[in-house]
Amino acid sequence: MTGTGTTTRLTEVLAAARAENRAALVGYLPAGYPSAEGSAAAMRAMVEGGCDIIEVGLPYSDPQMDGPVIQRAVEHALAHGTNTHHVIDNVRAVAETGAATLVMSYWNPIERYGVERFASELAAAGGSGVITPDLIPDEAHDWIAATDRHHLDRIFLVALSSSDERIAYTTRHCGGFVYAASVMGVTGARASVSSVAGDLVARTRKTTDLPVCVGLGVSTAAQAAEVAAYADGVIVGSAFVRALLDAPNEQAGLDAVRALAADLAEGVRKR
Repeated sequence: MTGTGTTTRLTEVLAAARAENRAALVGYLPAGYPSAEGSAAAMRAMVEGGCDIIEVGLPYSDPQMDGPVIQRAVEHALAHGTNTHHVIDNVRAVAETGAATLVMSYWNPIERYGVERFASELAAAGGSGVITPDLIPDEAHDWIAATDRHHLDRIFLVALSSSDERIAYTTRHCGGFVYAASVMGVTGARASVSSVAGDLVARTRKTTDLPVCVGLGVSTAAQAAEVAAYADGVIVGSAFVRALLDAPNEQAGLDAVRALAADLAEGVRKR
């Protein structure tokens, strides 16, 4: 539910996954890689493979949390002129599949584009909400107001370093789900996921009835199953981006992300 009590597609998709006694699969790709049309096609292929929710990344020149894999794709996207209009176009293309569609963006590009304008255009394109990794609720007054007006879910992050008080404050201002960052540091696929992520999810659940989704580090079906045992959603980014980066051509990239999504979708069903 958004702050205005309106149910978004994101809420519906997460509820459907819970009804099936499984975690939702959330996949991320930046808009504009390998091209504006190519990224939309790749995201749709991820949905075909089994992603329930797609995060459309808004490329930004100062990606504080992004690891080297995502940075490579983002740099390519920016060099080829990808902008916020392309991001909204990607959202529209993915939302048409029926998948819940989010934007993942640092705060500066949204503020620069215009908070009201961004929220309005995202809602019109069928987007469910936005993940803002570097924005905290304390500094989000205008954003909270705009997302309420346009019935969008606001997704803030909680981290291993967050106090119980900070987690409670953050979850009070979230909609859709709460994003639990399972590792400290930048994004990237890892050989193993953080063993303390389950503790963070448990601490977060004490403060909210919202689903809690875990991101940062998941790259295999086995890891997805491990996280799905305690989380409501499993978020995968770098592994999808690497599948595109490593592909010899665009069609091979589509096949690779579709196959990875299918593998991970099996994982989230093994909770």
